[in-house]
Amino acid sequence: MQYHGGSKKEFLEQSLSKELEEVMENKEIYTSRDNNEIALPITENDNHERKFNAQVIYPIVSQGDVIGSVILLSKDQNTKMGESEFKVVQSAAGFLGSQMEI
Repeated sequence: MQYHGGSKKEFLEQSLSKELEEVMENKEIYTSRDNNEIALPITENDNHERKFNAQVIYPIVSQGDVIGSVILLSKDQNTKMGESEFKVVQSAAGFLGSQMEI
């Protein structure tokens, strides 16, 4: 996993949650744009606590297989994931997937 900002220690050496693994396996795109959905747990240790108020999860696909996901998270209650955040995550996932095919 790659991290930007926040506490890396929160995710380091943690197993992915079953919910996140399922989203990845199904090549789903997950968003909680309006902060009213229940946040998807990222690690097994999240225990379905609402740690993040907004999320965008986009699969990284290389040669038809999911090899990871780009995840944008926010703990700020006022943050809303909009079209620009979605496009950034989509572009990053597309770029990473194409780089793995080289």
